[in-house]
Amino acid sequence: MKKAWRSESASARQSLLAALRAGQTASAMVLLHVLFEHAVGYALLALKEVEEISLLLPQVEECVLNLGKFHNIVRLVAFCPFSSSQVALENANAVSEGIVHEDLRLLLETHLPAKKKKVLLGVGDPKIGAAIQEELGYTCQTGGVIAEILRGVRLHFHNLVKGLTDLSACKAQLGLGHSYSRAKVKFNVNRVDNMIIQSISLLDQLDKDINTFSMRVREWYGYHFPELVKIINDNATYCRLAQFIGNRRELNEEKLEKLEELTMDGAKAKAILDASRSSMGMDISAIDLINIESFSSRVVSLSEYRQSLHTYLRSKMSQVAPSLSALIGEAVGARLIAHAGSLTNLAKYPASTVQILGAEKALFRALKTRGNTPKYGLIFHSTFIGRAAAKNKGRISRYLANKCSIASRIDCFSEVPTSVFGEKLREQVEERLSFYETGEIPRKNLDVMKEAMVQAEEAAAEITRKLAKQEKKRLKKEKKRLAALAALASSENSNTPEEHEETQEKPKKKKKQKLQEVPQENGMDDPSVSVSKPKKKKSFSKEELINSDMEETAGGSTSPPKKKKKSLPKEETASEPEEAARSVPKKKRKLSSKEEPVSSGPEEAAANKGSAKKKKKKLQRTSQED
Repeated sequence: MKKAWRSESASARQSLLAALRAGQTASAMVLLHVLFEHAVGYALLALKEVEEISLLLPQVEECVLNLGKFHNIVRLVAFCPFSSSQVALENANAVSEGIVHEDLRLLLETHLPAKKKKVLLGVGDPKIGAAIQEELGYTCQTGGVIAEILRGVRLHFHNLVKGLTDLSACKAQLGLGHSYSRAKVKFNVNRVDNMIIQSISLLDQLDKDINTFSMRVREWYGYHFPELVKIINDNATYCRLAQFIGNRRELNEEKLEKLEELTMDGAKAKAILDASRSSMGMDISAIDLINIESFSSRVVSLSEYRQSLHTYLRSKMSQVAPSLSALIGEAVGARLIAHAGSLTNLAKYPASTVQILGAEKALFRALKTRGNTPKYGLIFHSTFIGRAAAKNKGRISRYLANKCSIASRIDCFSEVPTSVFGEKLREQVEERLSFYETGEIPRKNLDVMKEAMVQAEEAAAEITRKLAKQEKKRLKKEKKRLAALAALASSENSNTPEEHEETQEKPKKKKKQKLQEVPQENGMDDPSVSVSKPKKKKSFSKEELINSDMEETAGGSTSPPKKKKKSLPKEETASEPEEAARSVPKKKRKLSSKEEPVSSGPEEAAANKGSAKKKKKKLQRTSQED
């Protein structure tokens, strides 16, 4: 038996070796290429020893880390770089969606062999591999050895491509990652639903926290005033009262009005006042009261924030899913959207899934134990199921789930969402409830939907009209603002040229004066010199002019005008006429003749007085002789 087993095992080994050799020859006939997508472009690589790679996978894993050994296995056939970041983003989107881009098609058709049957293309993503195989006809392979080769290419890519450094490759990857993520967030269909999902999750968390903190306040303040717990049931009201009352011994009838405002009930306020006078609680210190009041104020602020968050959720639900919120309520509708992930996902669900949404554990437990499956999930919190009888709860939950799926689809795919359909669907659920109780036949769904369509068209027209009015008002305000800005700009422009002209005129005058002075220095002939002389001589004072005239009459040789004349060049004095040169002293003489009596001495004044007296005496004598 042992010899027979050994002979059989030897024959099996020989047949296995023969099969391996046949596989080696067959695999050597097929050319294996690998496609690698990078942020800088597409790379097409060829594998040199296909049969060794396909048979010795552990060796490939070892060779990936060593660059020298990896170069012996893989060689770069072609590299197609992206021309810009926009092109890189387009190709990344195409690869993620399983679409063959034109750049990828051109690379493969250009550099792969023409005989497609002899080509085996290794691809990392199965979606793009299926698309290439369907459109171009190349056989694609993923996983196994291809994954190890792509890991090595990713590690040594900057060494395989000439001119590419590790730093530039990392920068390209980072830029493409940012732009790809930004584009996905920007074109997210469910971006409006995210606000509803976050707000309902926060609302549920706040409810839990407020209940926990309120119980802590009740226990803490209950040591001092235990009777208040039985009188007040509401947590927020209890925290407000604990903050207001403080020490129960200080509570009197003056604070009764404030107690009535807080409790909204005069009987409860009177009961609190009576209980404070005969309370069994222990005394409490001031520091303990301060801590209790501060903690209760935090709980009150949390409850107020919960109310504001609830109003925000109602407004968002009326904008995003008005029909669903009108049918089942804002809180339950928001929980359905959050559990489904988005309004689009909820619209895709069938009514049977919507019915048990939120009761997945009970469903799988029932399927495993072959028990009764759950009748309702999150929709149990609606008022319809609570109002129905025990035997009709399953029926009404199934009917309500059907209407919820219709309402979610209307909200998701309608251009102008309105709450008309939700109100009509709610009326249908009410009629079904009354049918289960009284047997009254409800209206047909077709008739109800026809009425809803008419009302929805009117509501949509009204909404579009309001939006158009708002847009017109906004455009008018924008035009007025632009006109005001243009008027301000024009007024500023009209003021600035005058200022520029004023500033430009002053340097022009200075330039003229400089031009008048330059020829005098250079000794060139210029007729403006004779005109500028009297202007300069008018700058002298009257006393200086009078003294100069006196010196001239006395025969003095030095005078300011003569000095000025001497400063002029000889050619200029020769060319000018003598009258122009003598015009200045004549003017001075006229001025001096007018001013001579002013400069006369006391002797001349006395002589003038004597001559006047003699004239008077002569006149008197002539009058007497007559």
